[in-house]
Parts: sequence; structure tokens; C-alpha cells
Amino acid sequence: MNIEELRGRVTAALEAVRREGAAAGILADGHVRDLEVTEDGTVTFDFVLKSGDPGSLVKEARVAAEGVDGVVAVKVNVALPQAQAPAAAAASSSGQAVPGRGPEAGRVPELTPMGRPLGDVQHVIAVSSGKGGVGKSMIAANLAAAFARDGRRVGLLDADIYGPNIPLMFGQDGKPRVSGQPGSEMIEPLESHGVRLMSLGFLLDKDQPAIMRGPLISGILKQFLEQVAWGPLDVMVVDMPPGTGDAQLSLVQTIDLEGAVMVTTPQDISTGDVRRGVRMFERVNTNVLGVIENMSGFTCPHCGEAVDVFGAGGGAKLADDMGLPFLGVVPLDPAIRLAGDQGVPTVVSAPDSPAGRALGDIARALEARLSPAGR
Repeated sequence: MNIEELRGRVTAALEAVRREGAAAGILADGHVRDLEVTEDGTVTFDFVLKSGDPGSLVKEARVAAEGVDGVVAVKVNVALPQAQAPAAAAASSSGQAVPGRGPEAGRVPELTPMGRPLGDVQHVIAVSSGKGGVGKSMIAANLAAAFARDGRRVGLLDADIYGPNIPLMFGQDGKPRVSGQPGSEMIEPLESHGVRLMSLGFLLDKDQPAIMRGPLISGILKQFLEQVAWGPLDVMVVDMPPGTGDAQLSLVQTIDLEGAVMVTTPQDISTGDVRRGVRMFERVNTNVLGVIENMSGFTCPHCGEAVDVFGAGGGAKLADDMGLPFLGVVPLDPAIRLAGDQGVPTVVSAPDSPAGRALGDIARALEARLSPAGR
């Protein structure tokens, strides 16, 4: 089968997919863009969510393409609806060319400082780390849940595009809906344990990887910040990917952060990476609110002996060396593993466990450091 024939079959399969009540298929109505079919049978396309779309429509498109004889792999990039700014709307109505409207709309927005694009949000806190595997997402989830438990209006943005674990940690596998008029669509966040949630994990099928380059990650993060109907919030917690890359720079360029919280484990290999993360935030004029040490020790439930599996004191020493507040330690605790399996943050499922108490204390210590006036 030649490539043109394969492309024709893929096109027909995608056009057969229709949103409920739609007169045309997803190709004709603009859901599918930048369709590419290679000789080795790989199909790649962008799928643009529109107002009222169910999240399952993305899955239907991927399954349709996978079902074509000769297709060996399908890669789908989910593009969120691109809101049209007032100036762009005026230019469009006057017939002028509008940057970003057309085949590339919704893919890679230009990043410029935006001030306060989130509307009525008092505090925005980034939870970051120098490396992966230190429990950063667990900390972010429990901080958000602890704030909500204490009566705050809380949102949690999962900016860890390559490892979106927040849906699992909150036991959510639903699909967000898109509402509003064309050109001003907004995504409705999901909610669990009093926390409003948004994650790329809600838009992908289970086990589907996010295959995208840095600029597209920046665009998705910007859209999650500006095109989600968060509503009034006392605190927005942002779970950052590890490291010092595109997502971190995009965040500080897009909104006015109150500050960042750095998560580390006690050993030097982790604290060394966190030092670089702290310097990165300092270079972009972002306040570091404090350091949290995770996995600081384990107490045997049978004999009561305390074992420092990953060492001890590294987080406190790091904070002292860099002149930063030390917010506290979280021990190795089976309650954290159980909470992850159950999809309920530890501060909710086991608030009286050693980890539950530690996380609650850290949330209160962090809240005490927030400016009464917000950002």
C-alpha cells in the first residue's frame, strides 16, 4: 500500500468520527489538524477540543486511526481551544490578519508576561524539585488538600506534563468539559476533596504518553492557566515538573507567582539538584518560600527503631546554607502509599498518621508565610 492510499484510508476513518449531533465529521469541522502519515505507518495529528466536546472524542479519533489496516502507531497531540483576545477579535472583525489564528492556533502561544491572568486568585504557589522521584507531586496534592480541609478555596494545576500523576492521587479519571462561545471557550476543572483540578492526564487515555516538545508544553501550561474556569480561589498550587526547563520559565513569564516551595530528599544527590532549582527561581526574581524534606526517616512499626533510609538533615542543612525557611520533614510512612493507591491524599485519608500530621503542619507553616495581600 502506498502512502497516498494509506493517508486516504486514515482520512476516511477520521471523517467517520462525529461529535454527537454534529453534521460533519471531525476533519471537516476542524477538530483534526496537521494530519501526517508516514511510510512506516505512523499517524500524527493535533486534536483541537471545542466548546461542549466530551473528552472521549479524542479517544474515538485515536481508535479510528489505529483501526486502519497499515497503521502501526498513532500519536495525538491534544490542543486546547485558543481564546481570542479583545484586540484579536477587533482585528478579525476588521479583516486584518490575526497572529495565531489559523492552522497553528492553539498550539504554541507566544509567551509574554501577563500579570494576573487567573482573575480572582489570591495566592499562586509552585511546588518544585531539582530531580524526579522525591515526592513532589505527593507534597503538592497534600498541600492543596490540607488548604481545602482548613476551609480555603483551592485549585491544583498539574503542570508536570510528562508525568501527570494528580488525577491518580485524587482518584479522578473523568474528562473535563469545554464551555462558552466559540472564541472564548473555557475548560471546566474537575473537583475532588474540595480541590479544583486540572491536568493533562484528564485529556489522555490511560498509559498514553505525552509526546511533545518544549514549546508545546509551554503553550499547554499557559492555556491551563488562562483558559480554565478556576473561579475565585484563595490558593492555587502548581505541581511543577522536576528540573529547570520550559515549564518553570513559562510559569514565571505567564503569571505573578507568590513563590516556590522546593522539595528534596535528605541525600546529597537530591539537595544538590534543588540548589540549582533555587538559583533558577532567584534569577527570574521569584521568591522561594521554603524547603521541605521528604522521605526523612522510617520508624519500624514492630520494634519502633528509627532508620534513616536516605540519610537525615539534608533539607534543613540546604535551607540553612541558602538562607531559606525550612518548612518541615515528611517521614517514610505506609499511609502515603495507601493514600496513593486509594486516590485520597494522606491529610484526608490518614490525618493522624505520622505523615498526615507532618504534612498538615507543613501546610500551616507555608500558609503563615503567605502575604496577607496575596500577589
